[in-house]
Amino acid sequence: MTKKNVLITGGAGFIGLALTRLLLSAGHAVTILDNFSPQIHKTDALPHDIADRVTLLRADVRDVAVLREAVRDTQCIVHLAAETGTGQSMYRIGHYFDVNVQATAALLDVLQEDDAGGALETLIVASSRAIYGEGAYACPEHGTVYPDARTADRMSAGQFDPTCPVCDGAVALVATSEKAPFSPSSFYGITKQVQEQAMLLFARTRGIRGFALRYQNVYGPGQSLQNPYTGILAVFSNLARQGQDIEIYEDGLESRDFVYIDDIAAATARCVEYEGQYVGALNVGSGVGTDVLTVAQHVSDFFGSTGRISVTGAYRLGDIRHNVAEITELERVLGLRPATLFSDGLNAFLTWALAQEEHDKDAYSRSVGELRRHNLLIGSQHSAD
Repeated sequence: MTKKNVLITGGAGFIGLALTRLLLSAGHAVTILDNFSPQIHKTDALPHDIADRVTLLRADVRDVAVLREAVRDTQCIVHLAAETGTGQSMYRIGHYFDVNVQATAALLDVLQEDDAGGALETLIVASSRAIYGEGAYACPEHGTVYPDARTADRMSAGQFDPTCPVCDGAVALVATSEKAPFSPSSFYGITKQVQEQAMLLFARTRGIRGFALRYQNVYGPGQSLQNPYTGILAVFSNLARQGQDIEIYEDGLESRDFVYIDDIAAATARCVEYEGQYVGALNVGSGVGTDVLTVAQHVSDFFGSTGRISVTGAYRLGDIRHNVAEITELERVLGLRPATLFSDGLNAFLTWALAQEEHDKDAYSRSVGELRRHNLLIGSQHSAD
């Protein structure tokens, strides 16, 4: 295996650090570019176990001068830097486009310069399941269909499940493959769609490898517990530890495909080390859906929380109902299938979370307040991403 110089934008984040450790153990040289955003990071320093083993560029991904320095002599770029969170994206639209789309354009502009991007062999971008919107369902009459975003009128009436876009009849959830059409229901999803298409188009036109990894709901030890805009596991854990009530959106039966951080890092590292020619998108998930009410109960039981769990019927505009990834293409291309059972990964995450310092008790309430102020959360007073 050829050792590579790898640049990871957003490399000081949750996924970036897990990937960095894996790449260092395989002998690759890693450069991290990160601005240590306070919303995500509780510290402005790298962990001790990697601090002296990587090159750190402390800068914003939109800084063209730093990008030009970062990409020089780099064989592989893993572009993780982005603003995440569907809810916040619905009222900070310009900011999400600036960080996720314009910064990606700036990176590609720099790579067009032969003296900067001439060594580049592989581009990898962190995409998202959010680009699918509701994703794939099966209609008894019309086969595989892709429902439109759910309307406020229907959700206000407690009709949370999508319907067939052709006959408006009931549909059953099926796994969503990479062939599903783009249909994002949040501005975050739109920015990730544009980001991945831009990166893949660049790779295709330059004749290099390009991977858009459509991560599902990533979780595990090391994820941010202080960012109230992403991750129901982090939100539920903070509430349960503090003895606060957990109030759940919709009817609690909405589900997510939770994929453990070690599996995410392994899949991404496989792309870094891939020697063949490939340009395309790959789902990275577990292929299994777990409903939100079940997750909340597990978290509450683990911490012995005195808070109540209540299903409120509240809903957030821009949310999807379910997501389960079809992962056969991931197996075909990378020879890898995520192996961590959700029960095992959840226990590892909760054990780690228990050892962490408690964070601002009001942060989540403030984030919910922002959604309400912008008329994006309808119903009860609290809920989760």
